[in-house]
Amino acid sequence: MPHWPQHGRIAGPIVMIGFGSIGKGTLPLIERHFEFDQERFVVIDPNDADRKLLDERGVRFVHLGLTRDNYRDALKKYLTAGEGQGFCVNLSVDTSSLDLMRYCRELGALYIDTVVEPWPGFYYDKSLGNEARTNYALRETVMEERRKNPGGPTAVSCCGANPGMVSWFVKQALVNLAHDLGDKAPEPKTKDEWGRLAQRLGVKGVHIAERDSQRAKQPKPRNVFVNTWSIEGFLSEGMQPAELGWGTHEKWTPANAGLHNSGSRAAIFLNQPGANTRVRSWTPTARAQFGFLVTHNESISIADYYTVRDEKGEAVYRPTCHYAYHPCDDAVLSLHELFGRAGEIQSAHHILGEAEILDGIDELGVLLYGHARNAYWYGSQLSVEETRALAPYQNATGMQVTSAVLAGMVWALENPRAGIVEADELDFRRCLEIQLPYLGPVIGAYTDWTPLVGRPGLFPEDIDESDPWQFRNVLVR
Repeated sequence: MPHWPQHGRIAGPIVMIGFGSIGKGTLPLIERHFEFDQERFVVIDPNDADRKLLDERGVRFVHLGLTRDNYRDALKKYLTAGEGQGFCVNLSVDTSSLDLMRYCRELGALYIDTVVEPWPGFYYDKSLGNEARTNYALRETVMEERRKNPGGPTAVSCCGANPGMVSWFVKQALVNLAHDLGDKAPEPKTKDEWGRLAQRLGVKGVHIAERDSQRAKQPKPRNVFVNTWSIEGFLSEGMQPAELGWGTHEKWTPANAGLHNSGSRAAIFLNQPGANTRVRSWTPTARAQFGFLVTHNESISIADYYTVRDEKGEAVYRPTCHYAYHPCDDAVLSLHELFGRAGEIQSAHHILGEAEILDGIDELGVLLYGHARNAYWYGSQLSVEETRALAPYQNATGMQVTSAVLAGMVWALENPRAGIVEADELDFRRCLEIQLPYLGPVIGAYTDWTPLVGRPGLFPEDIDESDPWQFRNVLVR
């Protein structure tokens, strides 16, 4: 058995909100790596299907769904029990990340989540309009809270695999690329320095390029949505408009694109669902592939973080950034089934547990493109077999998320007065140091592939042959 290091002591209560696939996977990592008071560890969830895992450990389970009306009473009761600074680990759906984060900070507690989640109804509210349903809009609510209330207890926003871990991969990939291209400048220490490094290296954009090849032992049943992680989470973001950070090198804009008139203006959205929007991308094992341009916080935060502005505040450099996600084959079939019935979501959902998966990996990384070496992918190639050997209750997809939550928790404990932060702002070396033992092979790979390889083929296409890395060439139309 490996020796697992303890990374810190949580002096106050731990309140985990949500005990789905990610909550179950995070539980053993908290137990393994932190010293804490077992009697003040509380899990809150409206579904008690897996409470046996908690009962076996002596972890208190509260059978409750948090709402606008009860969240303050519940958090105050459990986060302020006894002495020491509490820690809220929010791994739920249908709860407002902003409201929970704000109140945890009022109570003096640390906080972490994996997504900016709204209260129920937001994702499918036709009255809002597409711009208001974007992750850009959700992120801006957190940024506004940070501007109004700087500093204070640390709240780490959007710290899972992606968003989260991939922001640390981008920095490591830039360091590797700088070395290989002979850039001799010192490693960046500030946001501005990181942006200028990406600009200097000629990075036009970043794909969060993922291929989930985990295969179920049994075929997908009809009228059941099958996935390797939260189906509610995937469907909600998949039915939002496709979104991407919008780079300064782009010369063409899709006809159905929407722009933002406030905030960072680092992104655009398309008036079509992300789970029905395809893009061309590349990962080392799958090679060239189609992925879905599903909206994610990191598509906006990465583009925003690496923006370089002139003296007037105008953006003179920004990379394009978006997700290019090929989920497991059963999830792809589930999406075809869903959109074949005009977006009617299946009533039955099933998340594949580690015991139900025959084989496969989740190959998740960042593809930095447009520079002198064309494109460079850096990321994790975690297999379900290695996942089983590392920790219980999760598949490869889940472990990439839970280990990032662990890393974010460690950083928050070591930096308890950092205020509201995103993963891009954390110490990437420290976070990867914590997370790497759980990621399987982590590799870097160069490729000569571009979105123009083999095009045009038998049919004429509207492409820009002068610059392979224009989004005009990436988007499948």
